[in-house]
Amino acid sequence: MSRIPTPATLDVSPAASQPLLQTVQASLGSVPNLFRLLGNSPATLEGYLQLNGALGEGELEPATRERIALAVAEVNQCHYCLAAHTYLGKHVAKLTDTEILANRHGSSGDHQAEVAVKFAVLLVQRRGDVSRADVETVLAAGYSHAQLLEIIAHVALNTLTNYVNRALATEIDFPPIKAL
Repeated sequence: MSRIPTPATLDVSPAASQPLLQTVQASLGSVPNLFRLLGNSPATLEGYLQLNGALGEGELEPATRERIALAVAEVNQCHYCLAAHTYLGKHVAKLTDTEILANRHGSSGDHQAEVAVKFAVLLVQRRGDVSRADVETVLAAGYSHAQLLEIIAHVALNTLTNYVNRALATEIDFPPIKAL
């Protein structure tokens, strides 16, 4: 049970969150607990959805975005996001179980994606304090300046949800994932 109420239905969510949650419902077919919990603050929910939506229109491939989410969730030990992104990784991004496990370990079977995943892990571990050489490694792997910024933004976005889930003990509504 979460540490603050998770509205059971959209109609008991704050009025300003209801249209946002209806959009999530239309997009995903359901409203996961994270979104309903975020809906307690319409501003937080809207901010999350806007950044997530903008990054979804970015240059990074969906599979790479999921790989980053898995790596960040593992470093931050967010069981909710591990469950959610394992599900999304398999069913949306079509990642294999082997790839998902590699991502959780901060690696990838795809060389270019591995560079992004390793950089994402460094960002979390070093709280953003990466070196010029770390940045140059990402660029040398073929990522553009825009993609580099998107990697950083995805780390920030996923860290936000990791912190919300950890701090508020969001009830997991995806198939649970075993800890490494």
